[in-house]
Amino acid sequence: MFIHYHMTPTPTTMHPEQTVAEAIAILEHYPFRHLPVVDDEGVLQGMISDRDLRSARPSNVASSSQREIVESKVMQTGLAQIMSTNCRTLSAMATLDDALFLFEANAIGALPVLDDERRVIGIFTNGDLLKAYKNLFGVGERGAALISIVDDDDPRIMSKLICILEEKNVHCTRLLRKAATRRTRAMIYLRVNTYNIRAVQKAVEAAGYEIHVPYATR
Repeated sequence: MFIHYHMTPTPTTMHPEQTVAEAIAILEHYPFRHLPVVDDEGVLQGMISDRDLRSARPSNVASSSQREIVESKVMQTGLAQIMSTNCRTLSAMATLDDALFLFEANAIGALPVLDDERRVIGIFTNGDLLKAYKNLFGVGERGAALISIVDDDDPRIMSKLICILEEKNVHCTRLLRKAATRRTRAMIYLRVNTYNIRAVQKAVEAAGYEIHVPYATR
């Protein structure tokens, strides 16, 4: 759950005095879209994204001569003039949940990870978040299958379900209990490793539990 295990350590960084042209060259050469801007000590000063760089360049509706003049000036502009300085950040000991809330609240694509002296030690993107949750919930693991079971409010339902799986020699890798919402019933989600998912479903149903299968109503 900790960012330390999912961030990209020692990311590529820029200096505030470097130019737009230098930042564009880096982002065109590497498959990332965000660059922390740091001072000589590695302390965060701001962030540059490919969107910032696109916004700084002249519009295509300008005449070619005007565009060339503005483009030349922009390319030599220092990053200090266009970088975002009000940056949201993470520590290495922050959690995936912390990152999720920041991404959702701020509509950003990357978060620099800082040490106690605000030096950049990593970067964490929304793509990293998806990969981390995919790993956390076992999506794509060999033989992995997800079973949705209606929660009947039995306080021992989770332990009972585990016993059912153990009796069938089915390995349960994740177990999640989700409260009801306006749109969904209270549910239990089981992630199991099996190639005979129907046999597991039958065992759960035989114990008196309802397998949930969503369907579209007309």
